[in-house]
Amino acid sequence: MGVMMIGMVVLIAALTDFERDVIPTSGGDLTITCIGHGTLMFVFDGKVIHIDPVSRYADYTKMPDADIILVTHQHGDHLDDAAIQDLAKKNTAVVFTKACLEKSKIKQAITMANGEKKTVQGLKIEAVPAYNIKHMRSGNTPFHPKGEGNGYILTFGDKRVYVAGDTENTPEMKALTDIDVAFLPMNLPYTMTPEMVADAAKAFRPKILYPYHFGSTDTSQLVVLLKDIPEIEVRIRNLK
Repeated sequence: MGVMMIGMVVLIAALTDFERDVIPTSGGDLTITCIGHGTLMFVFDGKVIHIDPVSRYADYTKMPDADIILVTHQHGDHLDDAAIQDLAKKNTAVVFTKACLEKSKIKQAITMANGEKKTVQGLKIEAVPAYNIKHMRSGNTPFHPKGEGNGYILTFGDKRVYVAGDTENTPEMKALTDIDVAFLPMNLPYTMTPEMVADAAKAFRPKILYPYHFGSTDTSQLVVLLKDIPEIEVRIRNLK
């Protein structure tokens, strides 16, 4: 059996426990693997991109090695050095926020600030601010202060995919345009209510909307809130 075939067998075996969707693009198929919580994996044009890999949601010693790893912010349910180390190979590009770099023991990383755009291994990446406006810790401190966290827009062929990170329905989110696929967080008290997610979706109109990082939130509420907007397809996957 050739090396490529062995690699494909390992990939298929590692992913059988997770839901997957395929999005056609002008550059070939984008495969989205829904791992759990805020953790995703994309495969496109021979590259494997892991988003917020965390060991509690998958055995990363058995997952495909990463070409690119993106981390949205420094909280432990999104930044996991052990998972990153399990996935990293010689030429893996790790994309952090500044706060991630300060917290992590992994120092060989690219940092992106809110609003920055970079091309990493041929992949266009835009960093979108991710923060709380309404939901606060005691002492009136946001769960996610402005300037610390990123959402990321990734361009795959002619498709733009937005992974929002931990955020509310911010003005920056609502001003987005030309988003084909969006992952929006929906759990309290840390991110958004179903009403907030619906408000954001109505503003920037993604063609496909995945609620993610939703914990015990009733996702059917979002389906009802968007039922009269057929141009937004709401997809519910196992991303508690």
